[in-house]
Amino acid sequence: MAARVAAGAGGGDALPLLDDLMPWSVRPLKTGRPWVTAPDASSLRARWDLLARAEGAEQERLFRPSRSRTPLSPAAALPGTATGTGAFARDPGPCPEPVRILHGPFDEQWLIPDHRLLDAARPELWRVADGHQIFAVEHGYVPQDDGPCLSATVLLPDGHSPAGRPGRTRPLHRRPGGQEPNLAPGLTALLSERYGAPVTAESVLAWILAAARPSPAGPLVPLPMGGSLWAQGVELGQELLRLQLRGARGGERPRLPGGRRPYVRAAIRPRPDSISFDPGEEVLAIGEGRVSPVPAAAWDFRVGGVRVLELWFERRTAAAAEGLAAVGPRDWPRERTSELLELITVLALLAGLRPRQEELREALGRADTLTRDALRTAGVLPVPAWARRPASVLDHREEGPEGQFALL
Repeated sequence: MAARVAAGAGGGDALPLLDDLMPWSVRPLKTGRPWVTAPDASSLRARWDLLARAEGAEQERLFRPSRSRTPLSPAAALPGTATGTGAFARDPGPCPEPVRILHGPFDEQWLIPDHRLLDAARPELWRVADGHQIFAVEHGYVPQDDGPCLSATVLLPDGHSPAGRPGRTRPLHRRPGGQEPNLAPGLTALLSERYGAPVTAESVLAWILAAARPSPAGPLVPLPMGGSLWAQGVELGQELLRLQLRGARGGERPRLPGGRRPYVRAAIRPRPDSISFDPGEEVLAIGEGRVSPVPAAAWDFRVGGVRVLELWFERRTAAAAEGLAAVGPRDWPRERTSELLELITVLALLAGLRPRQEELREALGRADTLTRDALRTAGVLPVPAWARRPASVLDHREEGPEGQFALL
């Protein structure tokens, strides 16, 4: 059973949802307090030290209690971490090493990985976050938004959405070690048979990155009837994935061709208070600092209707009102400039692939595609209930609250 479905011309109910193809998903993290994340790890260590030294009412004020967490709340250790499980007020212990996370689309930050400080840390994600995992992160639906509806990362994502409409996180694998793909059972076998070539979990993810389009019900993923269009989309998706992973897993770090690479032409001062762009000169101004050449497409790259570079700058320069969140570097760290140059590069290269994505979407609009009904007939849909739940991970020994053994 096939259908020819034109993008934007109705018929969306016939197309499979991402939720059909990658059924296990996890809601965004809820830190409960803004000071547990920061663009730099040193600020987190300084905040921890201030909180650990404080006592009584002052510690409680700095902690910012919620219904889920207070300085007196015990909590299980997060999978893969060795932190205290008793009340922070009684024994904070040393500051755990901050971990790199993806704070919303394309924004790499740091997090204190102590469960006593986090309202909803989503341990099921930590349990499968290893050197084999890739996370697909939905950006949330925003009408008339022409930006990507999802992205991929090897970092632990917090699922934050710049437009305030958080999506869900979908791990590629349900178990550590790259075991058990988070795909509808029978999907890869069906596609392998139809396309006449092996279809892997990684190639399905690549296709999704290339072909998914937004809808109020979540990303839609058209699946072509023929193998040639599939191969074209997978090749494009692999390039999108390579750029978004930024050299992780032994890959090549993104680079623009010579003559198009952005450089700092005027030093960025310690406390820049503005960011702007000159499209004619391709200059990004950060206070008195100047970076060029910056392609206009990188400056105007948006997710959820929000310009990525502006949001990145705002998160690093907006003054925190009070408390531990106000503890941060006094100047503009050199590492921050390097991160900015890499972000410009990634956005420029992703924008450069958009014409190919549009060509693919147009080709899909003319082609016959597998409908949800066809997937039902093939026995792929509906997915069984167990596929939407986390898998049991029995090789993790985890410490529960107050040092008790945690049963998984």
